Amino acid sequence: MKFSENLEEREPSHEVPNFVGVSAASSSGIANGGQLGLNAREESQTDSSISQIQVDMRIPQHATPSQQVSLENMGSNVQVASNISRASDLLMAVTSSAEVNRMKISELASEAMEELTKLALAREPLWQCDIESNTEFLSDIEYLREFGHINASLIEIIRMVEVGDSQSDLPRFGSINNSEFSMESEYRPISTTNQPGKPVSSESSRAIDYVKMKAVNIVQLLMDLKQWLLVFPNIVSRAKVVGVLSSTRFEGNYDGTLQVMTAEFHAPTPLIAARESYFARYSKQLDRGMWVVVDVSLEKLFQFPSTNFRRQPSGCLIQEMSNGCSKVIWVEHVEVDNRMVHNMFKPLVSSGFAFSAKRWVSTLVRQCEWLATLNSTSPPTSDCMFISQVGRKSLLKLSERMMRSFVADISASTENKWRALPVFGAEDVKVTTKTSLNDPGKPPGTTLLFATSVHLPVPKTQIYNLLRNGESRIMWDMMSYEKDTREIAYIATGDHPGNRVSIIEVENGVTKEIEVFYFQESYTDSNGSYIVYAPIDQFAMSALLDGANPDHVAILASGFSILPDRPMANDECGGSLLTLALHITEGGATEEYIPPQTVQNILNIIAGTVIQITEVLSNDGENSVESEQ
Repeated sequence: MKFSENLEEREPSHEVPNFVGVSAASSSGIANGGQLGLNAREESQTDSSISQIQVDMRIPQHATPSQQVSLENMGSNVQVASNISRASDLLMAVTSSAEVNRMKISELASEAMEELTKLALAREPLWQCDIESNTEFLSDIEYLREFGHINASLIEIIRMVEVGDSQSDLPRFGSINNSEFSMESEYRPISTTNQPGKPVSSESSRAIDYVKMKAVNIVQLLMDLKQWLLVFPNIVSRAKVVGVLSSTRFEGNYDGTLQVMTAEFHAPTPLIAARESYFARYSKQLDRGMWVVVDVSLEKLFQFPSTNFRRQPSGCLIQEMSNGCSKVIWVEHVEVDNRMVHNMFKPLVSSGFAFSAKRWVSTLVRQCEWLATLNSTSPPTSDCMFISQVGRKSLLKLSERMMRSFVADISASTENKWRALPVFGAEDVKVTTKTSLNDPGKPPGTTLLFATSVHLPVPKTQIYNLLRNGESRIMWDMMSYEKDTREIAYIATGDHPGNRVSIIEVENGVTKEIEVFYFQESYTDSNGSYIVYAPIDQFAMSALLDGANPDHVAILASGFSILPDRPMANDECGGSLLTLALHITEGGATEEYIPPQTVQNILNIIAGTVIQITEVLSNDGENSVESEQ
């Protein structure tokens, strides 16, 4: 969600010994597109009785991860996936008849650019508005009328549906010759050759916002793979550029650049499957200060084994304003098979909200807020602690890494080998193992990440205010029992009073001695909320406040993501989907085995945490925490 690393040189700083934690990073690699006829480019609910159950946690051995290769000369710790599943299929498909395929992809990209521009600027009846959620979506009929090549039979059916003619008057599909009724459109639903009758749903959305960034800079962060991954880690799990079909060959100039890419998109829970896409990305300057960046799926041209996700022309129209800001109109339009989505999340996913255009635009806005905070010279707000400018920068960069690690870890990305626990009643509790050897930002050895999602009949704003507040931590955190917790300092990271990086002090309730600090970032917008934290000892916290290098602080990020249970325009209404994740070190664990007692202890902590949160929130608001002003 933030990309501070590539904007400035890291300053010399003190090193801090490792103590506890882990930070996830995507695997890395370099894709060579030269064989494609392209220009090669180096790119980058449980029960407390569960404790009585004995479980066998021997885990079947999985294939070892693909070889990782760090990016070079990128000025960032972020890495790029070296082996997205089926990428070799894309490579082979484009390799044969390379020049012909280059022309096909170029034509497809040009058509997609024209379509996206029309979609961005269109009004009703092409775009309809859902009043309850205050979101825009495409009218399927109007979309077909505008962009699909349809014959007389389909036009007649559309006319009868519009005027409300009886369904009995509609022609029987079986009586119509296939060639006569064919919808000769490249936008027809996904082919189901390999899986006959496979259901497909369409998701579409549009969002408009103003971003405090020049248009050319927005284009650059979308076209540069490293920056794209840094800005959108809450959406993009892994990505790589297979090759470049056309470019200006001038660094930073992306007018007319066309590149072939693969990417994996995720939501902040292991219960929503990640979506993998093969697409062309094309950027074009339409006018002075006016740009378009469009993605379009290549499955239209090349057949792949899996066809459960297609990216119709999607992307953004960017118009630079006179005040230095840019107006961004983002359009998302996909075809997808949602049959495997968990029932808890189906209303949110099937509505298109989970992967909506609002998520992309909100993340851009968030990025600008973060850069403004990082470059600000104003002192952090604090009741009893002063934070120097160097200390402020160290804390912000550590929180950036912590948040990036968390959103990657709790996703259903193929990088995370989630397994369900073999415990009755805990089927939705997932576990994955992570191993680190030589990374100073991670504890050595094997760590365990447990995650689950639950539905709570409480608005997400109320849950967010409870979980992020330092003083209320003892109301839900079982590890803070008989302790005193309070926020001793924070750095505001946005206009919302709850968007902040905090230092939470934990004191022994009897001796009043400081036991540990929780380093925490909380962030919320209309799409969802995050509360992410990691324990830090006094020595490490003191060093950070003095400006120590945050990359040498080993952290273990745990926390929460909160989504609405359905699209709602008002955050004060409806229910919520709470995902909680606990990341722990376990000396007796391996990638194949987890000690049964560890499983039982974690399940008790998860169950107890959910019960405590539910009890606090169910007391008619008496114990709920008001947002700080």
